Amino acid sequence: MTPHNEANIGDIADTVLMSGDPLRVKYIAENFLEDFKLVNTIRGMYCYTGIYKNKRISVMAHGIGIPSMGIYSYELFHIYGVNTIIRMGSCGALSDKLELFDIVLVENAYTESNYAFSFDNKPCNLVQADRKINNIIEETSKQKGIPCKKGNVLCSDCFDPYLPDKDAIVNRTPKDLNLIASEMESFALFYNAKRENKKAVCILTVSDVPKSKKAISAKERQNSMDNMIKIALDTAIKVK
Repeated sequence: MTPHNEANIGDIADTVLMSGDPLRVKYIAENFLEDFKLVNTIRGMYCYTGIYKNKRISVMAHGIGIPSMGIYSYELFHIYGVNTIIRMGSCGALSDKLELFDIVLVENAYTESNYAFSFDNKPCNLVQADRKINNIIEETSKQKGIPCKKGNVLCSDCFDPYLPDKDAIVNRTPKDLNLIASEMESFALFYNAKRENKKAVCILTVSDVPKSKKAISAKERQNSMDNMIKIALDTAIKVK
């Protein structure tokens, strides 16, 4: 148990699917898992452990932003012995080739945050997802006929729609990164996985396209991302 998680050691599976929204986690447990049990409710960060296609899997909320993801993923890796985390989230499109509900498979996460420097006194602003699991995600998406668009993402400390100059942060990032989307958690997840010698990946559903001012509703964010969820679950059962 930790100040943020009341689950006992052993209550959480080796493979965990994470999402920012606790209600999305609840939705996944109720609609995709069998024999599920709620093992954490502290701060409303629900964690459920159940069975999907004969494999024990947990789904847990991580909240919004790098610090929140940093806390929950660190505790899962370091204290609860979790080996693999698959983040399922939403993102804003930076590429003109992305539309609402497109699925993005993150290859690298870039940030201006000092998370790594604060943690380890070492500068680090770019971290890679686990390549082997990304390959499984690609294979799974093809089998399901659900396209995934690979690319690098910006992991920001700010929610893009609120920025007075949305292009400024992108314009000052290294151009060779070709950032295609922005979100707020993947860097902390990947960095914690790297320092703990664990595995982490991230798949995202495009929830807003700033240039065209298109966005999905809060309810759609919670309940209308089944394609991403199915890819994540069917990837999880293949992870060893």
